[in-house]
Amino acid sequence: MPKLKQFRIFYLLLIVTGLAALVLGGPGAQENGSAGVALVIKVEGPIGPATVRYIENAIEEARIQNAEVLILRLNTPGGLVTSTRGIISAILASPVPVIGYVAPSGAHAASAGTFIMYATHVAAMAPGTNLGAATPVTIGGAPTGDPAPEQDSQEADDENGSGDQQTAPSNTTALDRKSMNDAIAWIRSLAEMRGRNADWAEAAVREAASLSAEQALEENVIEIMAPDMETLLKAIDGLEVTIGRETRTLDTSGLTFVVFEPGFLTRILTILSNPNIALILMMVGVYGVFFEFANPGSIGPGVVGAISLILALYALNQLPLNTTGVILILLGIGFMIAEAFTPTMGALGAGGLVAFIFGAAMLIDTDVPEFQIAWPVILGTAAVSGAVLILLMGYVWRAHQRPLASGAEHLVGAEARVLEWAGKDGFVWAEGERWRARGETPLKPGQKVRIAALEGLTIVVGGKKNKPKKGV
Repeated sequence: MPKLKQFRIFYLLLIVTGLAALVLGGPGAQENGSAGVALVIKVEGPIGPATVRYIENAIEEARIQNAEVLILRLNTPGGLVTSTRGIISAILASPVPVIGYVAPSGAHAASAGTFIMYATHVAAMAPGTNLGAATPVTIGGAPTGDPAPEQDSQEADDENGSGDQQTAPSNTTALDRKSMNDAIAWIRSLAEMRGRNADWAEAAVREAASLSAEQALEENVIEIMAPDMETLLKAIDGLEVTIGRETRTLDTSGLTFVVFEPGFLTRILTILSNPNIALILMMVGVYGVFFEFANPGSIGPGVVGAISLILALYALNQLPLNTTGVILILLGIGFMIAEAFTPTMGALGAGGLVAFIFGAAMLIDTDVPEFQIAWPVILGTAAVSGAVLILLMGYVWRAHQRPLASGAEHLVGAEARVLEWAGKDGFVWAEGERWRARGETPLKPGQKVRIAALEGLTIVVGGKKNKPKKGV
C-alpha cells in the first residue's frame, strides 16, 4: 500500500474520531436534586486513593443535589495516612454537613477510621460497633533503624505529657517518634475543633486504645448512638454544626435517603488500591521491566511492566489520579506510534490501547456525570485507534506473506537468459545482473533457462525454459 494512501486513511480516521466526539459529547447535564435529601455513601475495607476519590465525589454530588447531610457509613480497618489526610481535608472543606456513622452492628472504624470519625461534623455509631487503635504503623511492620537510647524514649513521653515508659519502647527510632507525635497533634486538633474527648483521642494513637459504641458515647467521643439511619436522622434533627465560619442547624425530619454508589472506574480503582493487588502490580512491573532489559526486543514484558508500574504507583498513593491518567495516555500513544514504525505483531499496539483506555478514564477525577469524559467517547476513540492498528497490522501481515525480493531464495525458480556458453559453463543474465553459471546440458546464447540453485556466486541452471528465437 503506498505511504500517501496510508496517511490519507489515517487522517480520515482522525476526522471521524473528532466528529464522534462532537456527536456523542459528554453526558448531558442533570438537574440538581431538590432539598430534603440525605446522601449516603458506604466506605468499607481499607482506606486508599480510590476511597479519597469516592468521598470527594460524594461531597461534590451532595453539593450539587443540595443535600441536607452526607452520611458517611464506615466499616474500615484503617488505611494509608496520605489518603486519610485527603479525606479529612475534603470533610473539613465540605459545604454539606458530614455525618460519620459506624454501622452496621459488628462494624468498626479502626486506625484511619478513628481519625475520619473525629473530623466529621457529627459522629455516630450503631450498637455493637467499636473504634480506636489509631497508632500509626509503617508499611513493612516493625520500626526499623538504630535503637534509640532509653533516656530519649522517656524524654519523648515527658514532652507529650505521659509518664508511662512502656508506651515508648527503647527501640523506637526518631522517625517513629516524630510520626507518633504528629499523629497525636493531628487527632487532638480534630477533637478540639469538634468539641470531643481529646485525651482519649491521644490514647487511641499512643496506646492503641479502643472503645465500644456505648463507651464512646459516655466518653464524649461520639454524639449519637443509633441502630439505624432513620433513628440517626431523628437524633441529629436540630443539632448545630459549624460549616466553615457558619453555624448551621440541621433539619433532618422527613429526609429521603439517596445512596451514592461508586462508579465503574472507582470500583476498579478500589480493587487496584488493595494492598495485596498493589504489591502484585509492583512486582509484575519490576520483573517486566527487568526481563525487557535482559532480553531487548521481547516487547511484551516491557509493555506489561510499564503499565503495571504506573498503576502500582497510583495504588500506593505515589501518583495523583489525574497525573496517572496523563502518563497512561502518553504511554499508550507512544506504544501505538512505536507499533506503526517497528511492527511487533500487535504487542505494542494492544498495550497502547489498554494504557490509553485506562488513562482516558482516569484523566478527569470525578464520578459526577456532568464533569466526566463520556464512555462512548473513550471507547469510540479507542475503537478508531484500534482500527488504525488493525490496518497497520494487516499491511505488515501482507508484507510478511510476500515472497522474498532478494537473496538466494528469490533467485531459485526465476528465469535467466544465456549470454555465453561453452560445454557445461557460461554466463547468464538474471535479475538485471550478469552471473557465472553451470549446467548439465549444452546451452546456446539467447536461450532462457530456469535457475535451479545458487552455489556461492554461481548459478546452477536446469532444463530449457523455451527454445531460442531464430535469428538471435
